[in-house]
Amino acid sequence: MKKLRNFIILLIVAMAGSLMFAFVSSANVVESKNVITLRIGHGSPETNERHAAVMRFKELVEEKSDGKIEVLVYPNEQLGSEAEMIESVTLNDLQMVAASAFSQYDQRISVFHLPYLFDSYDEAWNVLDGEIGQEVSNFFLEDNLRILAYFENGFRHVTSNVPIKTPEDLQGLNIRTPEFPLSLSTFNALGANPTPMAFGELYMALQQGTVDAQENPVANIYANKFQEVQKYLSMTSHQYMPLPVAISEEFWQSLSADHQQIIKRSAQEAAQFHRDTLRAKEEEMLEELKNGGMKIVEPELESFKEKVAPVYEAFKQKYGEDFVNRVIKAAE
Repeated sequence: MKKLRNFIILLIVAMAGSLMFAFVSSANVVESKNVITLRIGHGSPETNERHAAVMRFKELVEEKSDGKIEVLVYPNEQLGSEAEMIESVTLNDLQMVAASAFSQYDQRISVFHLPYLFDSYDEAWNVLDGEIGQEVSNFFLEDNLRILAYFENGFRHVTSNVPIKTPEDLQGLNIRTPEFPLSLSTFNALGANPTPMAFGELYMALQQGTVDAQENPVANIYANKFQEVQKYLSMTSHQYMPLPVAISEEFWQSLSADHQQIIKRSAQEAAQFHRDTLRAKEEEMLEELKNGGMKIVEPELESFKEKVAPVYEAFKQKYGEDFVNRVIKAAE
């Protein structure tokens, strides 16, 4: 009888242990399900400061949320082209994207791309972080895109195998541009032959002579080693382009207010990190491009500015003179 009682006691203890294990295991499953996964894609290689900024965003979000939000980063067009990634966010298939190609949904964001609109980074940042930047970001909410911050793309310059000192040097030059209407109209006004092409195809196109030239910020030129296939970097500063970072509005509305604030603050802090990093490193990048055999050309810009005046008039006619003038005034 004593043996039977001991057996029953042992059986009860074992069952209690099993129940406790099941409870703890179940609690862990529930806790793991409470971790929010946020995927963000961008088009630059991991050597680019853009990737470093996105990784900074990941670090900030995960730290501020105590690990309740996990950020997965997909660089180098792993999830498709910039246009495709933005479309994925509109469909809520991807949570976030850092990209340039937002004009496919509302051309008014191209107002920031007007040639020679900004004379300095500080001018650009003041406009983007102010009322105008917020106004423009609101245009995209109806497409399920909430712009949280503007990362840095920087001032764009031309690389080629001939020096570009005046607009006449661009006459008839086949130059790769992004497929943005304002980029096309700017280079048409300058007398070049703009040729839209996916960024991932550009190095080979330059190497094979499919295009004669391209235009990009210094960081992109450096990260993609264009000095290996182009002789000259002409500092035309013809356009400034921000890099909007957007989140799916549907996904955003599913988040708590605290998590929304964490993600927004982290995006803004990462944006400033990106800006500061690029500004600090640009001179160093230029030196390394020169060491790699690229010659730096400093053209006189007044003649370029005169040539692109029709671009402003066309943009005003299409999107409103008052809107464009307010942006110009904010930039001054």
